[in-house]
Amino acid sequence: MRSLFICAFVVLSAFVYSCRKSNAGPSVDDNILNYKIDEIPVTQDYVVGSFYTNFTAFNPNVPLTPVVGKYGMPNGVVDPTVMTQQIADAGKAKLDFFVFSFRSFNLDYNNFKFDSTVIQSFLNVNGSMKFALSYTWDAGKYGLTTATPLEGNPTKLAQFLDDVQRLSGLFSNSNYMKVGGKILLLIRNAQVLYSNDNPSIYKSLRDQLSAKGFQAYIVGMQDAWTPPARYPFRFKGCVDAIYHDSYSKVSSWDRYYLLPQTMDQAWIYSKKYFSDNYSVDYIPNISPAFNPKINNPTTTNPVFPRGDTGVALFKTLCNVAKKNVSTTTRLVLIDSFNDWANGTELEPATTYGDTYLNIVKSEFKK
Repeated sequence: MRSLFICAFVVLSAFVYSCRKSNAGPSVDDNILNYKIDEIPVTQDYVVGSFYTNFTAFNPNVPLTPVVGKYGMPNGVVDPTVMTQQIADAGKAKLDFFVFSFRSFNLDYNNFKFDSTVIQSFLNVNGSMKFALSYTWDAGKYGLTTATPLEGNPTKLAQFLDDVQRLSGLFSNSNYMKVGGKILLLIRNAQVLYSNDNPSIYKSLRDQLSAKGFQAYIVGMQDAWTPPARYPFRFKGCVDAIYHDSYSKVSSWDRYYLLPQTMDQAWIYSKKYFSDNYSVDYIPNISPAFNPKINNPTTTNPVFPRGDTGVALFKTLCNVAKKNVSTTTRLVLIDSFNDWANGTELEPATTYGDTYLNIVKSEFKK
């Protein structure tokens, strides 16, 4: 009888525990972000480009020292020994191309001249490395708003088209990056290219480039952490691909603690949405690290660190990128090669050496 009572008690206890567990509500195990990002083996090379950052003088608040020494770009001139080493370092990572920025010739001439000089510094010493250009759209310089769209101002539209066409000499360079035989052209801040008919603007741009003998693969940038449906009127029927500004420059701790999974879920959704609704590719954009304290020492925002923790996180983000890459282009962007002022650089430092170059090589190349 005693043993029967014990057996009955055990069964009842198990039943009660089961009921309590089932009624306890969701647990951390049920969280959609509670999963591991697996290592994706490289069976075919990815095409990897890195943004090259322009700056006049090296930020004195940067706590690290480049292996090439602390350098500047007075009037856009990059010392040939520095640029030569940067190209060699890009080769160690097997980067396919640099992305250089350029601003408006017509409305921002001094910065256009600075950007052009940086690009020329690269061309003066470059051997076979590819490069692409990113036009920085600046609605403020153009004096445009949603109430004063681009197509409503023929002068401004002509200036925009002229800005891009002026790069024809660079587009003709044998080392200019192409995707499917088309020149790769990025538009930074494309989400604020104010127009009531963006497809007509991009058609005009493509037509004028075509008249000069160039077919373009145009990639528009959308600001970070924005949903894919926010700017359909800026991208649909306009661009061939979209990338988000770097998600790694996080300002909230919840995103930082779950950065790989959060990025993965956002990119899975964005990639599918862009493909299904815009018929365009999605290009992942990742950063090796991020240090907001360089520009704002008192900030309490999270630092995406260097060291073992940062290395592990960057490797994981490389695999998030591989998970969400376009199977057609296999393009991946890295922000940045040398943005020391934000702490996002791949470029070797005296502390970590070639660590990040080696990660890029091992994660994206066979």
